[in-house]
Amino acid sequence: MYKWLVVLFLVLGSGQLWADVQDSDEAIHNELRSILTGLENAVNSGKYDQLPQYFHKDMTVTMSNQEALRSPEDIAKFFAFWFGEGGKLDHVEMKLDADALTKLYADKTIGVVHGNGVENTYLSDKRFFPMKTRWSATLIKDSDGKWRILSLHMGVNFLDNPVISMVEDNTKNLMLIGGGAGALIGLLIGFLLWRKRKPE
Repeated sequence: MYKWLVVLFLVLGSGQLWADVQDSDEAIHNELRSILTGLENAVNSGKYDQLPQYFHKDMTVTMSNQEALRSPEDIAKFFAFWFGEGGKLDHVEMKLDADALTKLYADKTIGVVHGNGVENTYLSDKRFFPMKTRWSATLIKDSDGKWRILSLHMGVNFLDNPVISMVEDNTKNLMLIGGGAGALIGLLIGFLLWRKRKPE
């Protein structure tokens, strides 16, 4: 009888321990989700000065244009250059989704996650490009207990994106215009030669 009580105690105790672990992990994942939401809200509202709080001081970030940022201060410079006065971009509407839960390592102090996204980019001349992206990130629990992004990589398909499509369309249009102009010039030259050879 005593042995069964011990077994029952161990089973119930392990169940409670597993529940505590699950609760702990859920709290971590909720905090990580809030970082993703915070990034989206800051970018979509144009409040770029709110972005550095989500990044580690030793961060490494590669943006969609493959520009590398090495510190939270670089974030402000990046957005000021592209979205500030005289910048080529007006604003971005960003939506990021994770493929799965963040994988936790090093006693749950490091997390690795990846996913997909859409960056609806509006140029200063009002042109619009819906850019599909893939991203991956490594997050670390900082010295103050908060999770922050240590590294982030944003990438686009350089073979299949609206910028390439625009270039291809422009190239086709130029070829059509060039072909039409060439045909007209050929007809004009032919007409002039015919007039020259025509007997008086």
